[in-house]
Amino acid sequence: MKLAEQRGMATVYEPAEDSRLLATAAIDRIDGGRVLEVGVGSGYVADRIAAETPADVVGCDINPEACRRTRSAGIEAVRSDLTHAFLADSFDAVVFNPPYLPTPPEEEWDDPLEYALSGGEDGRRVIRPFLSDLGRVLRPSGRAYLLVSTLTDVDAVVELADEAGLGAEAVDEASFPFERLVVLEITHANR
Repeated sequence: MKLAEQRGMATVYEPAEDSRLLATAAIDRIDGGRVLEVGVGSGYVADRIAAETPADVVGCDINPEACRRTRSAGIEAVRSDLTHAFLADSFDAVVFNPPYLPTPPEEEWDDPLEYALSGGEDGRRVIRPFLSDLGRVLRPSGRAYLLVSTLTDVDAVVELADEAGLGAEAVDEASFPFERLVVLEITHANR
């Protein structure tokens, strides 16, 4: 974290248009139960879900500073790489604003904020393992809300969900000058 602080950069992803879109889409569709926000960052999405729904919310992040910050806002947080720290069938809903910006390897840096921004060369480096384990932690009737960008290729993300035995459909979106952000609702395919 010292490198980011020395460069005058944040060490936790701060809420932006993508965070607000994801929070609103999730709040409109979550009516309670146990909810996990993966990559909790500043805690903004988890805090809004906790404040605006009857859900019991927990966050997780690979960045220890993000976990500390989320806990200080009164939301339980677990340090975890994606969903690996959680038991099977643990959540009624999972929300995730992954790092989705396509980033060539030569433009990446070794920094905690890197985990929140870089999606690898195709923007799907973190989305792949998330989708491959999501079905394990999501209860049979559960739903996940995943924010993706047209820069990440929404159709390719839907295909990854399908390969993981999950169904995905767009439930909200917003357009910006260089991209369109889309919230996918993901369920078990047999639902």
